[in-house]
Amino acid sequence: MTRKLHLNAFLMGTGHHEAAWRHPESSPENTLTAQHYINFAQIAERGKMDSIFFADGLAARGNIKYNSQNHLEPITLLSAISVLTDHIGLIATASTTYYEPFQLARKFASLDHISNGRAGWNIVTSAGEDEAQNFNLDKRPAHADRYARATEFVELVQRLWDSWEDDARLLDKEHGYYADAGKVHTLDHIGEHFQVRGPLNVPRPVQGHPLLVQAGSSEAGREYAARFAEAVFTAQQTLGDAQEFYRDLKSRATQLGRRPEEIVILPGICAVLGGTEAEARAKEEEFNALITPEYGVYQLSKTLEHDISQYPLDGPLPELPGEDSINGHKSRFTLITNLAKRENLTIRQLIQRLAGGRGHRVFAGTPEQVADQLDLWFHSGAADGFNVMPPGLPGGLEDFVEQVIPELQKRGLFRTEYEGSTLREHYGLARPANTNLAADTKEKEHAA
Repeated sequence: MTRKLHLNAFLMGTGHHEAAWRHPESSPENTLTAQHYINFAQIAERGKMDSIFFADGLAARGNIKYNSQNHLEPITLLSAISVLTDHIGLIATASTTYYEPFQLARKFASLDHISNGRAGWNIVTSAGEDEAQNFNLDKRPAHADRYARATEFVELVQRLWDSWEDDARLLDKEHGYYADAGKVHTLDHIGEHFQVRGPLNVPRPVQGHPLLVQAGSSEAGREYAARFAEAVFTAQQTLGDAQEFYRDLKSRATQLGRRPEEIVILPGICAVLGGTEAEARAKEEEFNALITPEYGVYQLSKTLEHDISQYPLDGPLPELPGEDSINGHKSRFTLITNLAKRENLTIRQLIQRLAGGRGHRVFAGTPEQVADQLDLWFHSGAADGFNVMPPGLPGGLEDFVEQVIPELQKRGLFRTEYEGSTLREHYGLARPANTNLAADTKEKEHAA
């Protein structure tokens, strides 16, 4: 079969541009209603997209005075969306630093059953200092410590999903047997960070394991993705950087005994569309004109972990210490500082460049030009698909679905109909075997 690209719709309340909530077509007053997001999901499903995705944070985001606050808890929101959609995958962010393994294993197993096999978990370690202060801590754990905890966390969640064998439920009304107790397993886990007995109180998910997604691009993040991730959201500004990331991550996975095609790599793209290139650039400038400089400086300072407010807006970014000094988003720090140096941007220009995608690539052009770019990256070893980040909603998503996707379909690059029913099937990924069955097989082979 001809290889086709994958498309995930990364949804936010009013769009990805930081000033989208101020745009005349925006409806920030509706961002606390389920129907607002159900409409977006149905648009993405109409375009036959693989999945939708909601990011999440565990603190009030940004400067409340200037920023749209609409962080509904995403697993709850996706449960509502699931009953009014049929095919689209449903991916939510959840933190390994502030949740517990049993709690998240149960939540995602529940979403997978409710949606008939469409759940995915974007694994994050939570880099924000303000998040730590909402969870009985004075400061966030160190970067390495967060990833060590995350490793034990995900392994435990997978074991909890496997604590019920697929055929454990008997539902034998005649004899009164609900389940075969021999096919429901305790974990009795005592580790460095967690103590979990198990089993889970929800039978094994429809997909076996909901899809595992990861977005870290630091050294620790790449190692973690190579080990656990099945889809990777990544921010790359240039084709060369994207190719290097793609090669490196696939190579790391291969060294860990995985096949390269078991990881789907999805760079972010914020596409600003117009009938002509000039029209698209004018639309981008319209969004940028709505930026509040104070908010942009605040966000940049927070990401770089350095107070930028003391420097002139129309002057260059100051010299900053290297990535090793950063305890938060290491890879995003390097991407932003490299971008500023490579293009000799002022702080004001850098804020504008980051406003649409926070480090993800922003491209303004016609539908054909956007399709050309996706085609190029897909066939140049830089991407298996894309994390689509509409600058404004719903218009940016509608434009992509109605203008770019038909162009990709015409080129044979994207599906015209759904061919499977689960999120794993959309991404071409196998349903994992139950680890308890694998252990039983090994024991029997050893005994023989």
